[in-house]
Amino acid sequence: MAQWTIVKLELARTDEFPSGSPSRSYLIRLPLDDDGLIDEAMRAADPARATVRRFWPKEPDQSGYVIKVKNGWAFSYAVGEDDDENLFHLENHPIRDGEYLTLTEPDGSRLPFRVMATSAT
Repeated sequence: MAQWTIVKLELARTDEFPSGSPSRSYLIRLPLDDDGLIDEAMRAADPARATVRRFWPKEPDQSGYVIKVKNGWAFSYAVGEDDDENLFHLENHPIRDGEYLTLTEPDGSRLPFRVMATSAT
């Protein structure tokens, strides 16, 4: 049975951050099923509840929504696509502790994130 879940993502290992970076993180809220996949029907019934908050050093926190886009899913902070951060294969990739997700920033750079924690809301 799907339930709304808070997920903490932290930047995983990159060339610039060989040990990752806990200070570059996201908190997202999504309805996840027992397999860790997004329950699209549940999200569509209450899209304003599917939220994201971005924490980045030396930048103001950003708040937005997890939205369905043509190629899958994205984090969106303002109307339009200019600021969207697309999530690679999130439509069929489970969101579970220890898993990795790839996020494409608006400038096209891809960053790996690790799921650090999940908790039901």
